[in-house]
Amino acid sequence: MIHSRLARGTGGPRRAVLGAAVAAVLAASLAGCGDSGAPRGAGATPTAVGPTRLWPQLPPASTPAIDYGEADTETVKGVTAPGDDIHRVDPVTVVRAEVAAHPDDYSGPHAMYAQTVQQLKDCGERGARDGKCPVLQAYYRDLTGDGKDDMVLGIRFPAHQLAVRVYAFLRHRLVQVMGTSDSVVSVELAGRDVIIRSPSTLPGYEFRTVWSWDPHQNAMLAARDEILRVGPPTPPSRFTPAPSAAPSASLSPSASASASASPRISPSASGS
Repeated sequence: MIHSRLARGTGGPRRAVLGAAVAAVLAASLAGCGDSGAPRGAGATPTAVGPTRLWPQLPPASTPAIDYGEADTETVKGVTAPGDDIHRVDPVTVVRAEVAAHPDDYSGPHAMYAQTVQQLKDCGERGARDGKCPVLQAYYRDLTGDGKDDMVLGIRFPAHQLAVRVYAFLRHRLVQVMGTSDSVVSVELAGRDVIIRSPSTLPGYEFRTVWSWDPHQNAMLAARDEILRVGPPTPPSRFTPAPSAAPSASLSPSASASASASPRISPSASGS
């Protein structure tokens, strides 16, 4: 996003410079009137290089190595609203229904979120008011594209984690269509997408996950998961590497050996 700033308190010299710049633009425009309009070459363009498939002899995998649970949905039992108006659903009641549906996570001596259950006692109607309730303010937007608002809910979890949930009425049932929890930098709504930014273990980088509605799964899926540079530029190294040999014109397995030694960067993915 580009922000423009108008300087205040500028005097005559700045206005004179601005006037001279406008005059120069007008002069250039008038001079261009004599252009013949004939096509001009744009110069040389780089040659397009298509993707090269590595290790084509390997059979393609048919099942994922890790189940991220990105298409998991769950009906919220016992919670309804007149006319399926999600604005009339109490967010705290929804969270308490989740607690009741998952006792292993919320109760017992080894439950991960037992502290959250205790904090729910500080919740008033429709969520947090004094900062102690873990249920944050609900936001509403049509994320499923059916013309009706859906509810985006945040729940503070221990260890500085935030659970993000999206609820929608599907066939007159309240359904959790998205659920994830992570250490979060920010959560944004952009159009019909939920965008979650999370810290990375690499200094100066962040993960950015875009959740979008998928009508085939009737769920919000992590449509894009990226790692982005957000910190200041890396200072130049004082070490000057020795000149290397001319690059080979063809790609060979030995040419990619150095890439296999580099650390693998995996995008964060978490399910509810």
